[in-house]
This record gives sequence, structure tokens and C-alpha cells, in this order.
Amino acid sequence: MAIITLNNNSLSSVTALPAGVGGKVLQVVNATTTTSTSSTSTSLVDTTLTATITPSSSSNKILVVINQNGISKNNTDSFADMNLRLLRGSTIISSIATFSLFTATAIALNGQTLSTSYLDSPSTTSATTYKTQFSKPDGNSGTVKVQNSDAMSTITLMEIQTWL
Repeated sequence: MAIITLNNNSLSSVTALPAGVGGKVLQVVNATTTTSTSSTSTSLVDTTLTATITPSSSSNKILVVINQNGISKNNTDSFADMNLRLLRGSTIISSIATFSLFTATAIALNGQTLSTSYLDSPSTTSATTYKTQFSKPDGNSGTVKVQNSDAMSTITLMEIQTWL
């Protein structure tokens, strides 16, 4: 951790941070979806929430902000719940939620939101796609959904310049 001493200077006279401190946002990509998607599967299924960014340097980081809306389950299975994952390409990089919606009762739940932010180091200057996928982790009956009732989910990708 760097300690910055201003020596009675005002913050407006500070023109740069020491090496290794901070960074700046170089680009922002935002995408939305309202496509209702459901699953009864224990295999991961695309939520239709996806965005692609092309980093300008392989040392830069990507801040991913997810708001997955309209999370719901029906009332036919007391064990219906949802796993939600963040992927870079086909690689899972974060478990956003595990056993979300679990109640151990056969009740319907509607309108839930799952949100997260994740700072990724893709180490590339190639176009990089981020997306979410979900599954119902148990093999019982029941259906889980995202973007239920046309709820809008959002993904925001921010390329953060790193200081070497």
C-alpha cells in the first residue's frame, strides 16, 4: 500500500498518483437483455446476457458489473434453486450465486435480482466475451428463470488501465 503525502498542497495541485496506484477507465461497454429464459436442467444454460470488449493492452484489467434481473422459480419443486455463473469465453471465472432461491418449500419466487462485480485479468488484446449462465443444481422437477416478465438484465465491462 502506497502512502501519499501532500505536504500542505491542495488536492487540486496533485497531477498524478505514484506508480502502481490506481488506473483509469479506458472504455466502457454496456449490454442489456429482456429475453426470458428458463431451465429445468442441471447443465449450464446461457442467460442471453453477454457483452464483448477488446482490451487495448494485455496488462489492463476488465471490471465486469452484472445485474441479473427477473430471477424466479416456479412452485412445483421444494428444492428448485439456481446457480448463476460468470464466464469469460467458455471458462467460468466467478460463481455469482449458488443455491439462490432455495427455500425448501414448494413456493413460487419472482422478481429477484442477483448482482456482482468482478475484476478480471484476461491478459489479451483480442476481443473478449463475457456472459452469464445458469442451472438448476438438483435433478428434481421445477423451473428456474431469468429475465422473467421481460425484466431487463445488464452487463457493463470497463477496461481499467493498469500502471506498471
